[in-house]
Amino acid sequence: KTPPDGITCPLDASLEMKKSLPSWAHNYSFTGQLRPALLSPKRTVTNKNVKLPDYASHPAGVSDSEQRDRASNNSIRVYGPEELEGECNLRYACAMGREVLDAGGKACRVGVTTDEIDRVVHEACMERDCYPSPLNYYNFPKSVCTSVNEVICHGIPDYREIQDGDIVNIDVTTYSRGGYHGDLNETFCVGNVDADGRRVVQTAFECLQSALAMVKPGTLYRDLGSTIHRVAQANKCSVVRTYCGHGIGSLFHTAPNVPHYHKNKAKGVMKEGHVLTIEPMINLGHYDDTTWGDNWTAVTRDGKRSAQFEHTILVTKDGCEILTARENEPVMKWDPDLVQR
Repeated sequence: KTPPDGITCPLDASLEMKKSLPSWAHNYSFTGQLRPALLSPKRTVTNKNVKLPDYASHPAGVSDSEQRDRASNNSIRVYGPEELEGECNLRYACAMGREVLDAGGKACRVGVTTDEIDRVVHEACMERDCYPSPLNYYNFPKSVCTSVNEVICHGIPDYREIQDGDIVNIDVTTYSRGGYHGDLNETFCVGNVDADGRRVVQTAFECLQSALAMVKPGTLYRDLGSTIHRVAQANKCSVVRTYCGHGIGSLFHTAPNVPHYHKNKAKGVMKEGHVLTIEPMINLGHYDDTTWGDNWTAVTRDGKRSAQFEHTILVTKDGCEILTARENEPVMKWDPDLVQR
């Protein structure tokens, strides 16, 4: 997954150089209008209080703990009060993730580079004694994912400036000193976004909203996809099939696997204490995706735009708690002003 050479340049390079195409992109056949720019040098951990996940210093960014979990774990972990509460535990990691995403969202506006959003997110993590979970995860080169327009997910922040009319997803995960990850994302409408752009953003929000309403003990994980599909289809959108929600906690990605499309074969039944992400990726066009030559950026195959919202949630005895909720918003409520930039 390591991006190829010829993709970075110094912070003091000329604007013309920063905006130039990375080497892999010169003869690449793009599906839409978006083009990458060069990347800034990789950011470093400057706070000695930050706990490093096992992949932070691995040359290939491999998480040995996740690899062991995949090989041996057949059950979904149940989290109890001792893991959820207290200093730097799971609930804290999610609260810090919310604060960091809010900081990144405030930086998102016309003329700002996604690299600047990455800087804001990275520094916000350092200020909170948190590690930015994406950094070096299987060699991902940045501290946040920024996915613009036709990018579905895993967009790499670069020197491209955000344009009037862009939709920009910011996907943050924070790793606390207690050793827990909190994961969430939102899609922002920058400037004058057209009707289709606003439609796909609101549809993505409502798809997550409808899925969260189903969460309670006894619900089959596979059933979330049917509800998400109905909401997307009613708004003439499609649901990405390649990327899924997932269990989270002491591991960035673990069981359960949470597909968002209908007629999926996901295993498992929700139980009190399960912690997971739900993060439907919703396209204006077809659900098919492809990956750019940077080995990370997932884009729509037809070049049409994609939007996404994500929360980390806890299954409770009679429903769910959104661990990454906005302040004073325990249940998701659509407010277009909150995503407008």
